[in-house]
Amino acid sequence: VMAAEGSPFARARGTTLTAFRHDDECQWKGPFYFIQGADPQFGLMKAWTVGDTNNGDDEWGEEIKLAEQAVQAINKLKPKPKFFVLCGDLIHGMPGTQWRKEQEKDLKNVLKNTDQDIPLVFVSGNHDIGNAPTRETIDNYCRNWGDDYFSFWVGGVFFLVLNSQLYFDSSNCPELKEAQEAWLSEQLAAAGKQKCKHVIVFQHIPLFLRTPDEDHSYFNLEQSVRQELLEKFHKAGVKAVFSGHYHRNAGGTYKGLEMVVSSAIGCQLGEDTHGLRVVVVTEEKIVHRYYSLSDLSSQGIEKELLDMLAQQS
Repeated sequence: VMAAEGSPFARARGTTLTAFRHDDECQWKGPFYFIQGADPQFGLMKAWTVGDTNNGDDEWGEEIKLAEQAVQAINKLKPKPKFFVLCGDLIHGMPGTQWRKEQEKDLKNVLKNTDQDIPLVFVSGNHDIGNAPTRETIDNYCRNWGDDYFSFWVGGVFFLVLNSQLYFDSSNCPELKEAQEAWLSEQLAAAGKQKCKHVIVFQHIPLFLRTPDEDHSYFNLEQSVRQELLEKFHKAGVKAVFSGHYHRNAGGTYKGLEMVVSSAIGCQLGEDTHGLRVVVVTEEKIVHRYYSLSDLSSQGIEKELLDMLAQQS
């Protein structure tokens, strides 16, 4: 069953985002901004509290409130962001688990209140398609949320959404990893020819958390895979990679490419607050700030960033 065409959850189809027409968006028109969120992960807060991350996700009232707060904060912003991207782990229930459908339904009910003029962009996380995804878990995700990888243009900037689980463990679907790889190479080559201002990547799992040569762990990609992607991105002129997964803010740089790791809308595993990242794109650079939900809601975007948006190129 395909989701309805008009649904905000089915806009990424055929590896492009239908909310933005290439012809309208391939030219630079001046500074703009978007909102990045990650890991609303309905169910994790309860599971974490009871110490049972496999079956403890039978309540998610806290996360519903936080996601509602995020949507309300975004809807109040002026000027409006170009889009709202959610970098994976939309819900906690893994494929095949008990509460998954309910969690998805409740998240959709919250997200559909996002201002109609702010497209939603979804990125698949390990909880959305499984730690070792299969063709079936990925198909199921695509029916629910749109393609697991796709690209789109906004105001002369080229955006790529990747399925990072295929880099984490593609043992159950190696042919899908190969397909994404071939597609990515094509996309990066095309971006090079089309004179875009910047190339920006979204994925769930960070390439690295602090330094490009750090050890492999649950929260980053394996070193050889990471190195290959970093080089590929660097050669293609990718300016920034935005991810989630860590439930804390982190990040670093590699040869001028910035790796940005944003903390969660939902459960925090560190000292950060539930929040969202505001990302301003100017002709020269990409500037971002992480805001707590309450600060963004009560004060909006700070003057320094608003001034950058107001600059005429």
